[in-house]
Amino acid sequence: MKKIKLFIHKLTHWEYWSFDVVYFPMYFVWFYYAAKARSFFFFNAANPRIKNAGFLMESKKEIYDIIPPQFIPKTLFFKLGTDAGEIVQTVASSGISFPCIAKPDIGGKGRGVEKIYALEDIAGYAQRIKMDFLVQEFIPYPEEVGIFYCRIPDQPDGFISGIVAKEFLIVKGDGISTLTQLIEKDPRYHLQLAALQKIYGEGLQEVLEKDAVKNLVPYGNHARGAKFIDVSHWADESFTKTFDNIFKQIPEFYFGRLDIMYSNLEDLRAGKHFSIVELNGAGSEPTHIYDPRHSIFFAWKEITRHFKLLCRISIKNHRRGHRYLTVKEGMRMFKENKAVMKNLDSF
Repeated sequence: MKKIKLFIHKLTHWEYWSFDVVYFPMYFVWFYYAAKARSFFFFNAANPRIKNAGFLMESKKEIYDIIPPQFIPKTLFFKLGTDAGEIVQTVASSGISFPCIAKPDIGGKGRGVEKIYALEDIAGYAQRIKMDFLVQEFIPYPEEVGIFYCRIPDQPDGFISGIVAKEFLIVKGDGISTLTQLIEKDPRYHLQLAALQKIYGEGLQEVLEKDAVKNLVPYGNHARGAKFIDVSHWADESFTKTFDNIFKQIPEFYFGRLDIMYSNLEDLRAGKHFSIVELNGAGSEPTHIYDPRHSIFFAWKEITRHFKLLCRISIKNHRRGHRYLTVKEGMRMFKENKAVMKNLDSF
């Protein structure tokens, strides 16, 4: 009966539909803009300093390298095959404390991201990840937001096209129920149960004290259970000015989303007490569409609007001398990305 209820919940809430189902009508919109740009892979010109403009197969390390260091957490990069002892020694001497975050250098949708609690866990992660990866200090701020930004290349100022706030997968104890029982009370949480069992194992039998809270997944990722809330109305003149200034400090960045951890909204508006988790480029989704209050028709409208902006920016940058991908290069990118995702899915 539980499985049937979950199936019905997924069926009646489009935010859980597969990517291919949601985006199938959008492929025809993409073909329209590809014809307009005269290239299926026009997006490559959108953000010239990022590989593939951040559509697929971009290196997180290379992106962090172009962001002013005061905006990002301390980050270490390790190549696949680096000796485990060297990795442990480098982390130990870096000043990064525990817990910290480990994540693949190329990834998506939270795949391969883990919270690490001890040095020996770093060595274990390195053996399992089977690709280049990053170790990053844990950002202590309690809130997370995604800010989608666009700037037309011949215009002095950019604008914010959407903002999404994120509610983490947090349970509140009643002094009686196990974590598993608390998880099963909410379909959003229940859909993550299999993944949580792999992480916590018997730990899900823990009974939280009354009113005690536990953050089960400390990443604001929709695929890992976070609830997305559309707060695009935050983008008033002051907020926009603050982040337009921040985005302009990232060279040749015109289209994409910053995922940010922050202390409180007042500080965020002022550009204080925040840290950039990730910068996503041409492949970014306007993730405010996943607010449960929005219909699939709202989502299609917003995706179409952002395709239009991506095309406009790409064409203008192309006229400035920045190239599109060839068909051969684009198909190779998709093939390589498929292999990376298969690797991470087996992680």
